[in-house]
Amino acid sequence: MSKDKELTFQEHMAELASRLKVILYTLVASTIIFMALPADLSFLHNPPVFKPLVSVLLTYIRGDILPPSVRLIAGEITTPLELYVLASFALGVAVSLPVIFFQIYRFVDPALYPEERRMVYPFVFAFMSLFVVGAVFGYKILSPFMIWALLPFFEALQVEAIVYVMDFYTLVFILVILCGLVFTFPVIFVLLVKFNIVGTEILTKNRKYVYAGAFVLTALITPDGGPIADVALFLPIVILLEAGILVAKKYEKQRLPEKTAVETKSALVKAVKCRYCGAELRSESAFCPKCGRALV
Repeated sequence: MSKDKELTFQEHMAELASRLKVILYTLVASTIIFMALPADLSFLHNPPVFKPLVSVLLTYIRGDILPPSVRLIAGEITTPLELYVLASFALGVAVSLPVIFFQIYRFVDPALYPEERRMVYPFVFAFMSLFVVGAVFGYKILSPFMIWALLPFFEALQVEAIVYVMDFYTLVFILVILCGLVFTFPVIFVLLVKFNIVGTEILTKNRKYVYAGAFVLTALITPDGGPIADVALFLPIVILLEAGILVAKKYEKQRLPEKTAVETKSALVKAVKCRYCGAELRSESAFCPKCGRALV
């Protein structure tokens, strides 16, 4: 729709519905494609043997994170099918992210002024970048930490390390997404400071409580990883929060001269007007020339 056209509420809802349909159709189509996409074309010569691309990617994740001493089992007869659909959907969401962000952009962009676009887009880029960094951190560092932290307990109790396959992959998928979201908290905080919703003192004056809450959050995200996994996630969160405070303080400093100018202007207005009738005072007289009341 045209950016210059002012839409009614019903038209906004209709546009939102159409863009949600595009996102839904893209997710469904990409999921089906991954379910049907073969890893190679050898099945054309031997049709009964079909190796989907999803299975290759799951095997890569398993080899990248899981130690050789740990075995995966299905647990239930329907588990392989459930994992097959879940992994296809997760990959479908990953490849659909550009479409999702583009549809959000097309819906929000007409309502933004040029100066608002220049302000919001850097935050969007920072949000996406930190989400990717957090997801990679969750996959490459935190997930292996959680697995390796549990192995000594299996050895100490002389128990064979056998894990349900659905539990393993679900843990990895959830951990990657949560780490990506946690890494974006500083961007959200800076944005709130930018719009003067909160101030940096809410963190600087309550650091011990904020960090205690952050450590509890890491413990909830990594319930089975032990203290090593908690510290591994806690340290980058602290670094990102401190960096977010530094960036947010710059916005507060930029806003301070504007606030001072407004307060000065307000004070001047009050100084040259009568506090009783509002008449302008053109001299330093002790009485208002309009209402005659004493000004001191």
